[in-house]
Amino acid sequence: MANYELFPDLSTSLPTTESFSTGFSTWLDGEKRAGRLQLDSSVTVYEHMWSALSAWCLAEGVTIDALTDESLERFLASRGGQENISARHAWRFLRLVDRILAFRARELGVRPNQAAAQLLEQRPDYRYANAAEKDPLPPYLQTGEAKRLLTFISAVRPGRSAINQAWQEVRNRASVALMLGAGVTPGEVRALEIDDVIIDRGRPKGIPWKLRVSGHTDTVTRETPLAPWAGQLLLYWLDIRAEQKIPGKALFPSTRTGKVWSKVSQYNATKEVLLAAGVDDVEGGSFRLRHTFALRQLRRGTAPAEVAKWLGVTDPAVMARYMRVLPAPTKVV
Repeated sequence: MANYELFPDLSTSLPTTESFSTGFSTWLDGEKRAGRLQLDSSVTVYEHMWSALSAWCLAEGVTIDALTDESLERFLASRGGQENISARHAWRFLRLVDRILAFRARELGVRPNQAAAQLLEQRPDYRYANAAEKDPLPPYLQTGEAKRLLTFISAVRPGRSAINQAWQEVRNRASVALMLGAGVTPGEVRALEIDDVIIDRGRPKGIPWKLRVSGHTDTVTRETPLAPWAGQLLLYWLDIRAEQKIPGKALFPSTRTGKVWSKVSQYNATKEVLLAAGVDDVEGGSFRLRHTFALRQLRRGTAPAEVAKWLGVTDPAVMARYMRVLPAPTKVV
């Protein structure tokens, strides 16, 4: 039977400060009694992490028992973007959440919430961040893969082929083009609005050449350049979108009624594009596209600080991993 006295507000559908503070304090007491947590400095760090999560959950209306891998990912993103916190910090935070949720489940005699463990499984950069070896290199497309993908997604442009150009197909390829040609994240692709496409003062005239990316709650709006081929494809998508008379502001809606594109639906669409283009390793493919953009810019000799600004990255460790792939800038034809 659930211990409502030990964990108050368990049955409520609304999060409370007491439920989060009790969840942490009971876990902390258990750790101290078992001798697993003795350093005051560690306790302080864990208290800060849990306090930040509690405040975010209270604002978002997420109870401690309703935490999911997606909500934890959103929380990490709110701390500065998915790649703006160090992977080691994310690993330590997720391990803390997993331990607290596991302890809570044992005390209540219920099945443990695996949200934190699931997110660690989905993000190898988090999962291996505390391994003995250095942080793993960022996954990116090899030259042959990138060329095949570019050829495939560009085939929907007017005059390039006679393939069936259903509006969803053009949308899917254009969204992939922005991740590969502008370095935006999957979440940023879904959040982009029509007004975020910058066309004015571009060369050639009338072609999108830059994106305004709002990012997440705690990040400043940035602008990132758009590869010319991606700009051409984006322009074609805007024409298709107008022809279909799709309402709303979303640049890439899920339906013709303007419904927001869900995370799962977009992930599957990206996966299908990569497979159709002959890219074998499609797991984590969206971020491989972003990493490929970053590495290509660095190969062109663009300063790391400039690339970081385009990506919205503030953690030096992220750029350091890219530089391990590219010890010195080289020319790109």
